[in-house]
Amino acid sequence: MSAESAVATPEELKARIEAGIPGAAATVTGDGHHFNAVITASAFRGLSRIAQHRLVYEVFGAEIGGRIHALSIQTQVGEPA
Repeated sequence: MSAESAVATPEELKARIEAGIPGAAATVTGDGHHFNAVITASAFRGLSRIAQHRLVYEVFGAEIGGRIHALSIQTQVGEPA
């Protein structure tokens, strides 16, 4: 089974968010298809909420709506590292 077709896990999403957004710390919960993520990152500073969410969605690309059926996002601006 390829990574694209494997069931996603909260741990995988957390690791990918933290690797894809500089200085991010994420908490992710979910059931393999529907996920909730709370992300704090200094990279969000100065960005609108929509732009912050776009940064997160860019980490997953076309997987949103597919392998990752739904992702609820809460973003917070963190202090620079």
